[in-house]
Amino acid sequence: MDMDSASSVVLQALTQATSQDTAVLKPAEEQLRQWETQPGFYSVLLSIFNNHMLDVNVRWLAVLYFKNGIDRYWRRVAPHALSEEEKTLLRAGLITNFNEPVNQIATQIAVLIAKVARLDCPRQWPELIPILLESVKSQDGLQQHRALLTFYHVTKTLASKRLAQDRRLFQDLASGIYSFACSLWSHHTDCFLQQIYARDEAAALGLLERTLLSLKVLISLNHPSSLGFQGFLNAVFERLKQFLECCRQVGSDSPCREKLEKTIILFTKVLLDFLEHHPCAFIPLIHRSLEFAVSYVFTPAGEGVTFERFIVQCMNLIKMIVKNDAYKPAKNIDDSKPESLEAHKIKTAFFTYSTLTEIGRRLVSHYFLLTEEELTMWEEDPESFAVEETGGDSWKYSLRPCTEVLFLDIFHNYSQTLTPVLLDMVQNLQGPTNVEDPVQLLMKDAVYNAVGLAAYELFDNVDFDQWFKNQLLGELQVSHHRYKLIRRRVIWLIGQWISVKFKSDLRPVLYEIILSLMQDPDLVVRHLQTYLESIFGLLFQLLQQVTECDTKMQVLHVISCVIERVSIQIRPYVGCLVQYLPLLWKQSEEHNMLRCAILTTLIHLVQGLGAESKNLYPFLLPVIQLSTDVSQPPHVYLLEDGLELWLVTLENSPAITPELLRIFQNMSALLELSSENLRTCFQIVNAYLYLSATDFLQNYAESLCRSFCDLLKDITNEGQVQVLKVVEIALKVSPVLGAHMFQPLLPAVFRGIVDGERYPVVMSTYLGIMGRVLLQNSTFFSSLLTQMASECNQEMDQLLGSVIEMWVDRMDNITQPERRKLSALALLSLLPSDNSVIQDKFCGIINICVEALHDVMTEDPDTGTYKDCMLMSHFEEPKLSDDEEPPTEQDKRKKLLALEDPVHAVSLHQFVYEKLKAQQTLMGDPGFGALMELVDTELVRQLREFLQGF
Repeated sequence: MDMDSASSVVLQALTQATSQDTAVLKPAEEQLRQWETQPGFYSVLLSIFNNHMLDVNVRWLAVLYFKNGIDRYWRRVAPHALSEEEKTLLRAGLITNFNEPVNQIATQIAVLIAKVARLDCPRQWPELIPILLESVKSQDGLQQHRALLTFYHVTKTLASKRLAQDRRLFQDLASGIYSFACSLWSHHTDCFLQQIYARDEAAALGLLERTLLSLKVLISLNHPSSLGFQGFLNAVFERLKQFLECCRQVGSDSPCREKLEKTIILFTKVLLDFLEHHPCAFIPLIHRSLEFAVSYVFTPAGEGVTFERFIVQCMNLIKMIVKNDAYKPAKNIDDSKPESLEAHKIKTAFFTYSTLTEIGRRLVSHYFLLTEEELTMWEEDPESFAVEETGGDSWKYSLRPCTEVLFLDIFHNYSQTLTPVLLDMVQNLQGPTNVEDPVQLLMKDAVYNAVGLAAYELFDNVDFDQWFKNQLLGELQVSHHRYKLIRRRVIWLIGQWISVKFKSDLRPVLYEIILSLMQDPDLVVRHLQTYLESIFGLLFQLLQQVTECDTKMQVLHVISCVIERVSIQIRPYVGCLVQYLPLLWKQSEEHNMLRCAILTTLIHLVQGLGAESKNLYPFLLPVIQLSTDVSQPPHVYLLEDGLELWLVTLENSPAITPELLRIFQNMSALLELSSENLRTCFQIVNAYLYLSATDFLQNYAESLCRSFCDLLKDITNEGQVQVLKVVEIALKVSPVLGAHMFQPLLPAVFRGIVDGERYPVVMSTYLGIMGRVLLQNSTFFSSLLTQMASECNQEMDQLLGSVIEMWVDRMDNITQPERRKLSALALLSLLPSDNSVIQDKFCGIINICVEALHDVMTEDPDTGTYKDCMLMSHFEEPKLSDDEEPPTEQDKRKKLLALEDPVHAVSLHQFVYEKLKAQQTLMGDPGFGALMELVDTELVRQLREFLQGF
């Protein structure tokens, strides 16, 4: 590609590709796609995005095309790989200057330099780091910032490399520049603090950005084994205090405030990450950490400087220290490790009676109090308030759940000290509270919350039955509007204690009061099973008697809630309802909203009946057919609930029927809609695969594959993953038939792996699919490899090498342990082999195997041997408590399938041993020994540890 003539045509195409007119945009994108493999194209892109006179959108697009090209064509073994000559020129051009004026483009350039560095630094690009180090010393503010931004992305990327040889190279690099990075961070931090105290916030903001970047560089360079790491952590504490004091100087509306808080959080994250991953090395910092966190969260020292996310981080720090198993002595003190005893001694010395008392009281009386914002949410949107309050897995990030988790952990570990404190707070609130005193109402709510959370710890110290009769029962009967806060909390409190300590002869009294409270829309009611028969009978009677459509909808809503709440216990009482619903459905032909209510009731009914719901099919399947047929006008109202009913019907179906299979004819039109219901559609497809893969694929795979091909042309990454998961499940359920039926989709998966798909979740799914094909259908994999080698104009061995290399490089994209084990099994299935390419990638294969062994192997403390925790040998019906939902028929099918899945049927360490033994037999001892010598010694040591006993 001639540079002079090419620049103008590429610039024109990029300009057209930024157009909002699709008639202009699409041809330009196609043209750019064709140029991606032309020599010189990336040199033209470099000259375009380095030209600051051009339109920002055009330059932005040029950077993105360049960055995507690195992923696809920079590797030496990639199809249409860039020449070494062009790469040399590009590397030089990327670091000629650091003066990009647009922040977003500067960030993208830094990222793409880091991508090249991951592949080429230091071997092919030794000058990169020295140039960056020189550039960050520049007196020009813009150049210094851009160089520092690039320095951060490069160190972060190099630190993420996983192979042992790469890690050694990075550690050598880090040790050489560590002291410089420290001084750089200290310099920028000191300059920032000077400007803050001089009240020059404009200058401070730029310095704060550089402080943040230099801190991130230092974090990337640091490792617990690094010299000076403890010194760095001590410096973090000092800087934390200085930055918190800056919060007094910087108002909430200051432009510096957001970035200041972000830097403070990064400081705390350094401490939390180190504590989580290296608890023993953290022991010298326990006292300082506790002193720091408790001071800012539970004493006046934090007033005026703390903010919510910082408080959450401090609470997490305290919690992780209190709960850490490494800091607890063994039951038999003689069996304790010295470091555990040391940590326990430090904790005991810190958590004195006065400290614990202050923490306990302040948690309840300050952090447990509902805020104005929460009270307003409860008034305006009770359902969202209930979801927000429960918190789910948000304890690490949101203040209320974090506070409650910390309270529970501290109370559990120091209950002897804290129990009298909490009981004293209860005693001070005995008797009804004045409804005109909102402070006391909020305090009582907070204290009752604490008593409910600590129910198991207080078992021997609270006579709950007496408290219920003498105090709580009376509070439930206070009808004043403002007292609903306490009524709600008391109902919740009883729910917490009812399974801990509550006499059965008191339950009728409780149920009576609950029934009276059902008139209160603000309260959520539980424990209705005792009255289930009478309640359900009365509701059904009411449903028949009322004539207004809206009233019937409300009654159906209550019936649905009852069925949902009691699950399978509803089965003896639904006979009349099952007989009545077809009549009601017919009568409601002109009332689509009533039909929506019927669909919702059917959803809960099918879930309650489980496999017995097959008896409803004569009514149920025509309802699903009508509700999900986009050619029928009612689908506008019924589709969402109809799809949900279709899904739960499949999940609870004991076996496929011709009628159930026939309904899938509706799916093609539904997939064409690409609506917000697409996720449910994919779940329905998956349910058919689990129910009867052979019948389903033989009837519908061809049309489904066409629909998927159309979808993948214009779909989000999340949607792409959903499509790919269907293919993955098909291969899991039926490896041979699944590969045959979805064959048209698999070349794109193969290309995605070779090109280095940049979205981690998509790449993870690609590797999951290819892992299934390679492990369970090797014949098909060979034919696919042959096809792709022909399309890419490459040798099969060269292409296989590219796949393995990318697999090793992107193993971190795979987060699910099942897929990580699958990757190890799949790559091991290539052994034994005398293929030079496979032997050349042997180190990478071993690396993946050791990583997967760490993921799935657990050590037996008695024997000291390892076992694969993913192995399943037989299917057992789970023993359920009264509160647990029984497994659906689909749950049972999944477990039976898992018994045949290599991931759950093959022992990984035994498979590794057998494959290595076979490779040794093939090559002979000298050849195999030479091959193993290429593997990092630490990996070999870990591998031998896992394989002991063979």
